[in-house]
Amino acid sequence: MPTAMDEVDEKLQKVLARAGIGSRREMERWIEQGRITVNGKPAKLGDRVGAEARIGVDGKQLELAEETATRVILYHKPPGEVTTRKDPEGRPTVFERLPKVKGGRWISIGRLDFNTSGLLLFSTDGELANGLMHPSANIEREYMVRVKGDVTDEVLQNLRDGVMLEDGMARFTDIQDGGGEGVNHWYYVVIMEGRTREVRRLWESQDCVVSRLKRTRYGNVFIPSKVKQAQWVELGPKEISGLYRMAGLKAKRVTSASRNDTSSMKRQFNKRSRSR
Repeated sequence: MPTAMDEVDEKLQKVLARAGIGSRREMERWIEQGRITVNGKPAKLGDRVGAEARIGVDGKQLELAEETATRVILYHKPPGEVTTRKDPEGRPTVFERLPKVKGGRWISIGRLDFNTSGLLLFSTDGELANGLMHPSANIEREYMVRVKGDVTDEVLQNLRDGVMLEDGMARFTDIQDGGGEGVNHWYYVVIMEGRTREVRRLWESQDCVVSRLKRTRYGNVFIPSKVKQAQWVELGPKEISGLYRMAGLKAKRVTSASRNDTSSMKRQFNKRSRSR
């Protein structure tokens, strides 16, 4: 029979996953490897923790957020921003553009490199973020790419069949001609993983150079035409529930910003845009 303490405390791996460190299964491995501590002592599988617990990960204390209704935003990243919270070189980060969130933080669902633009998703639920990024989810990422080089039918077939990169085989599961001529020729390509610079490296393997790259789709989520570069939009409960299904997870309580919150966040965005 559950005790009152059980109703308050949560499984340690669930708390860690919600913080955005990794999946529950991965957190279980970290616990077994001795990388997690609770109140200064090595954690064990089966441990449950409350709000006052001091959790350490690889010797560093973890800042925990309370479990709240899930929120997700879609951000249209411009070139020239990094997908990290802080940059040692002082470059602008995507997180500077995002609205503040009460009782939690935004966790990036994948990354885009400095020179790549397009769709980025952020969630307050780390478990959802990890589920959407995990290779087992088999989620398509579609990019619009401008390529310089001799793109022959043989090159396109090579990219569909697969190319051995330094981190293993990679390929485009779909390639569609986007039109244009000469140095302004575009293609739409789809990959199933999010390896570092994967799209660029695939083209480079065929002696082609990517001059522009934009992510247009993540799974069944597209960039709305009304969301311009450096702008964001909050997804609604129905769209968030669809993301849980796409990640193979049981849907949690979801919410979206109230009208007052949305107005406040838009004012914050406009203020930051002017300061840039």
